[in-house]
Amino acid sequence: MTLPLLHTVSFISLPLKPTLFTKPLLKPHPIFSLQEQTQTQSQSQPKSKSYIWVNPNSTNASKLHKKSYDFRYASLTKVAQNLDSCDPFFDDIDKVLSILVNDSDFRLVEQDAVVVLNNMSNPENAVFVLQWFQERVRVSKGVILYNVTLKVFRKGRDFERAERLFREMLEMGMQPDNVTFSTMISCARHCGFAEKAVEWFEKMNGYGIEPDDVSYCVMIDAYGKAGNVGKAMSLYDRAREKKWRIDAVTFATLVKINGVSGNFDGCLNVYEEMKALRVKPNHLVYNNLLDAMGRAKRPWQAKNIYKEMINNGLRPNWATYASLLRAFGRARYGEDALLVYRETKEKGLELNIGLYNTLLSMCADLGLLDEAMEIFEDMKGVENCKPDSWTYSSLITLYSCCGKVSEAETMFNELMESGFEANIFVFTSLIQAYGKANRTNDIVNTFDQLIEMGITPDERFTCCLLNVINQIPKEELYKVTKCIEKANPKLGSVVQLIVHGDKTDGKTFREEAAELFQQIGADVRKAYCNCLIDLCVNLDQLERACELFDLGMRIEIYHEVHAKTPTQWYLNVKSLSLGAALTALHIWINDLTKVIEDGEELPSVLGISTGHGKHKYSEKGLAGAFESHLKELNSPFHEASEQAGWFFTTKVAATSWLESRRSSQAIAG
Repeated sequence: MTLPLLHTVSFISLPLKPTLFTKPLLKPHPIFSLQEQTQTQSQSQPKSKSYIWVNPNSTNASKLHKKSYDFRYASLTKVAQNLDSCDPFFDDIDKVLSILVNDSDFRLVEQDAVVVLNNMSNPENAVFVLQWFQERVRVSKGVILYNVTLKVFRKGRDFERAERLFREMLEMGMQPDNVTFSTMISCARHCGFAEKAVEWFEKMNGYGIEPDDVSYCVMIDAYGKAGNVGKAMSLYDRAREKKWRIDAVTFATLVKINGVSGNFDGCLNVYEEMKALRVKPNHLVYNNLLDAMGRAKRPWQAKNIYKEMINNGLRPNWATYASLLRAFGRARYGEDALLVYRETKEKGLELNIGLYNTLLSMCADLGLLDEAMEIFEDMKGVENCKPDSWTYSSLITLYSCCGKVSEAETMFNELMESGFEANIFVFTSLIQAYGKANRTNDIVNTFDQLIEMGITPDERFTCCLLNVINQIPKEELYKVTKCIEKANPKLGSVVQLIVHGDKTDGKTFREEAAELFQQIGADVRKAYCNCLIDLCVNLDQLERACELFDLGMRIEIYHEVHAKTPTQWYLNVKSLSLGAALTALHIWINDLTKVIEDGEELPSVLGISTGHGKHKYSEKGLAGAFESHLKELNSPFHEASEQAGWFFTTKVAATSWLESRRSSQAIAG
């Protein structure tokens, strides 16, 4: 029995779409306009449609395939490709499109114009193509062709042409619809014109068009990028309430605007909500999160986010490494920052001047001289990445704090020869270097040079002068004291009272110091107070040191120095300078002695916390200096073997020692 070549089969009605079975299954190509198609479908509503199965071995198969919708669609996309690549002249466009007019198998319809324009990406040529179809095709709804043309402009990021075409639409009497506006908004967004996106969104009501969910979600991103954080967050709350679908790009913007505004926990909340909604984070989301954690100085969270990114199959790009370097560099996570830096080198990625400076600044703060020199040499080898004033400032700071005065001076000369002007940070570092080297005259000369250049000493520079006054010989104090008086007369007055030991009553000195602390910024008060107490201790002005420390406690320059529980009392000096810490110890011992004198009981354990870290430019930390002083006092405090930076004693040992001290002082008195 021989089967016929053609066999009619009934299928359930399906939408007209290309299928995977292009050859065996032929679909009728629409040979009428969109309007006609709609009318025909409404007039005849069959519950099933008949399709023709063609034996692929038939000699007619190839001919029938050329009449199929899939073949037509492929031909139209090929035409679109040719239109993208041809010259932007109407005659050239006409030559490419003439193939559609000459095709006897199909009649040119509006759907053909939609397919061609929808597959184009050349904005300049799309204008001519639109004109060509408008002259030759009967359209049911003219706005459709304008909308697909606007999408071409969006692909090509040509917002100027999009606005011109919109104006032409209005002149032609076309009424824009929701698609028109959503395309204009997304075009502005893709072009980086957030303000324009907002402008077009706010025009919609004027045309009687209500934005749909997609438009609202897009506007979260647009408002955020335009700086209207309140509106963006308001729309985001609405989106969550109505369960609108938000894309990864919008989530990335939400993370960014939270980070810029300082709401770092908000960044993490957005990230968690994104994961809960099963929206896959992209590079932009992760990079914005890393940048936010860097701003927040939460490098540990940056590390966790980076691990999640890798586990989710995303490879770090340049922006990822940049965010990590900033996060680790700002937080002074030296080891992690250097690991990231070396990984970028292995991958051949070049850093910019900002990232190099971040690394060098970190090295300066951590005293990483060798690593800084390696980074500096690499930087000089990168084209268009020459050292700037900030680069030299970091290197001068590093050399100065490491006691390498001649190298700091060489770098300073190189800075000046490169045409840069020394800033306040450079002069501060030089003052610090000369102080460590006891070069008092150079301190004065540097101060004079700063004044001659018209630079006003700021609070940190003046604090540096106050710090070096504790390092130079006593007989040369007057030289630097004069500089301090010029930089800050009120500070100079307080220093003079300490240096000269004036016999003024304590009230006057205390008032002068209190007025000084009211005048200066909160961020430098502790540094000023520490330096002034150090000066008092160095000049054996213990009474004045105690006054300053008491004042610092009363106006809350110092916090949480004392802690008590029913069984333990602690002295916490780890945020103090050596002089301030010794003064705090002296006051605490006197307080403990008074407890015994009053017949009260000490707790079971007494402890002192100095911290166990070393100074960033010194091998000897506060714990080492404190241990030596405690031994000089023959105190019963001993460093705990399992708790570095902690010194403990018992009630019995402390009571015996304090009573012994009291007896000795009574005999001496």
